[in-house]
Amino acid sequence: MYPKKLEPFLTSVEKPGRYIGGECNQVEKTLPIDVRFAFCFPDTYEIGMSNLGLKILYGVLNEQENVWCERCFAPWPDMGKLLKEQQIPLYALESGDPLIAFDFVGFTMQYELSYTNVLYMLDLAGIPYYAKDRDDRHPLLIAGGPCTYNPEPFAPFFDIVFIGEGEEALPRLTALYAKCKKQGIKKEEFLQKTVQLEGFYVPSLYEAAYDAEGHITSFSPTCPEAPKTVKRQIVEDLNTAYYPTKQPVPFIETVHDRVVLEVYRGCGAGCRFCQAGFMFRPIRERDHGVLNTLAQETIRNTGYDEISLCSLSISDYSQLPNLADDLLSWTEQDQISLSLPSLRLDSFSRHLSDRVSSLRKSGLTFAPEAGTQALRDRINKGVTEEDLLNAAMVAFDDNRFSIKLYFMLGLPTETMDDIPGIAELAGKVVDVYYQRPNRVKGKSVTVTVSVACFVPKPFTPFQWEGQDSLEELESKQKLLGSSIRSKKISYKWHDAKISRMEAVLARGDRRLAQALVNAYEAGQYFDGWDEHFSYSLWENAMTDAGLYMDFYACRDIPADEILPWDFIDMGVRRSYFEREYQRAKNGQLTPNCRVKCSGCGIQGCPLSTKEGN
Repeated sequence: MYPKKLEPFLTSVEKPGRYIGGECNQVEKTLPIDVRFAFCFPDTYEIGMSNLGLKILYGVLNEQENVWCERCFAPWPDMGKLLKEQQIPLYALESGDPLIAFDFVGFTMQYELSYTNVLYMLDLAGIPYYAKDRDDRHPLLIAGGPCTYNPEPFAPFFDIVFIGEGEEALPRLTALYAKCKKQGIKKEEFLQKTVQLEGFYVPSLYEAAYDAEGHITSFSPTCPEAPKTVKRQIVEDLNTAYYPTKQPVPFIETVHDRVVLEVYRGCGAGCRFCQAGFMFRPIRERDHGVLNTLAQETIRNTGYDEISLCSLSISDYSQLPNLADDLLSWTEQDQISLSLPSLRLDSFSRHLSDRVSSLRKSGLTFAPEAGTQALRDRINKGVTEEDLLNAAMVAFDDNRFSIKLYFMLGLPTETMDDIPGIAELAGKVVDVYYQRPNRVKGKSVTVTVSVACFVPKPFTPFQWEGQDSLEELESKQKLLGSSIRSKKISYKWHDAKISRMEAVLARGDRRLAQALVNAYEAGQYFDGWDEHFSYSLWENAMTDAGLYMDFYACRDIPADEILPWDFIDMGVRRSYFEREYQRAKNGQLTPNCRVKCSGCGIQGCPLSTKEGN
């Protein structure tokens, strides 16, 4: 419930449904309660309420009788201005209480360009940015999510950073806090106990040293309780893991206005640019029967009329035909539509298409990533032109008239000669459609070429590789645009300047915290939205902090240099990444984990072999 003081003003802001709470299935508990946890998503309500991780952790925390987890999202600028004018501190949706009243204020860090939104939300809440400026009167700030695999750029703002999958670990933290609270233990001692829990990093208990050129010379704990490395936490058995079958149902349309059914975690492809593919290792699947039950319960509890099957590559799920049969046995009758959002080219077959032919006839998305075979081999994409054209043929035969193709520009070892290959490949997909003797007359085809810029990410074989300069990226974008001549091909590209900032923050160290504060105080937030992003303001923010973008984004990092994220044990050996980096330079493919174990070192992998490890 929103603060009563806000009621007269709600109709003056865009989409007031973002701010009122009271949705079906939201959790309400009676105060007082041992632990109050505000789960903050640093973007709009529509994006945050589409995030499955938020729904999982919201549900699993509220399963604890002595914990009440509430939600908070970044207000759009019109609402943020109103809150400041009316002196209403940022509040949680369930109770309407200000964030400063909570024990924990947690942020999920999903995207580098949402970092300034954390400062924006803290500012609206009246909570100091830096952990060093907060005391026992303030909530404990905790971060989680994909970006915590390099938490250093935002580490000075947080008391705790959790690394890994939180379903089982976060209840351990809240249990420890409840015990310490009853014993009257203060913040400093609680943090010393927290750092002894696996997966929990307390930035204030570590310090970094730098040389005159800005390279890290040491990174070490400052107290005996803190381990030298922080071990990523995972959920080993998805069949018994918590899944939110009774989740809050928004009043307004969200980005993913449907049931998102997580089929499995992990990926065996080993694409060398893909952080998620390594971050979520090992592969863990849910049984098709378990998924069918979860889907039925969630549809019954929410009233949605669509189910999206979610994973890094849904067509790699070993039980997909069985799952399709399970779901189609009742979804057709109940008029529930199904969708497959992401498909691997080399596993999308006519058999699969026939098995799921009753699914919604939407466009399909494939990701060749590069326009030439040599470059696809160097990034270990493991798909061929023939795979793409066969997949396109199957899709067109199934009366699908729209295909989206994802590519990257600026990939390591890429040359200008690789760029026109993207246009040629898209043109061949168009040709496949028109060369089919059984095509539907009068129906046209649309092939969308969507191009991102390569961003080097931690814990990938390309983490040492510098990003192309802005001039190089923009030149490649123009060359590709001039190479596309078919009217059946539409071309979309990502702003290279935004990608530059992603790279800076992805590979940054904790000195970047000052640049983040500079940028926010200069008016930068909602950076992930094109209309709010200002590259010049970011340049000034970096300069004022005595830092340079090219140092973080464009520099090739020597293999023996200490990386800001080296203190994290994410399960995959550093030597494996080094080996894969060299194989990329040599144009060597590494087989999919499902075909042969390549010895990455991950523990608990059902596909690993003694020979591989």
